[in-house]
Amino acid sequence: MQKFGIMLICSVALIVIGLILLVLGNQIILQGVNQGDGKVSLSQTLTISADFVSQDTSIGVFAVQIMEFKDSIFSVKILDPFESEVISQTINEETIEKRFDVLETGTYKLIIESTSNEEIIVFAALGPLPDAGKKSLSFISVYILITGMVGLVAAGIYGVKNRVRSI
Repeated sequence: MQKFGIMLICSVALIVIGLILLVLGNQIILQGVNQGDGKVSLSQTLTISADFVSQDTSIGVFAVQIMEFKDSIFSVKILDPFESEVISQTINEETIEKRFDVLETGTYKLIIESTSNEEIIVFAALGPLPDAGKKSLSFISVYILITGMVGLVAAGIYGVKNRVRSI
């Protein structure tokens, strides 16, 4: 029964550590990413701004999710600090995520427009692309979490087997 207790404690500890790392990893990855939501229609646009330092990051990323998606009525564009278009395209799916080059230091803008009179809720984010180290923290936390859950299942099976033997 002592092995069961140790297995159980270690598994729970791994799950807790995995959850803490998962939360911290998400906060680190989303650091510098500006998010927003709003209604978009012919008369309303959604604009999100984010500051970039070209020496720190050469690639930016944006994501857009449209709640009641309708094909080819939404467009998105990224403007650099000089108001020049970096990217401009029609949105052809409910959720998109794209990268763009950050050539100048300053405030970049993500602008979402619609050709529909109907107001549709849109969620969007704009920020620097997380580096490989930040992304790896997310993967590590998932592996630790899964290991803890497998250990918890193994501890449960071990406990049931020992209970059956003692009867």
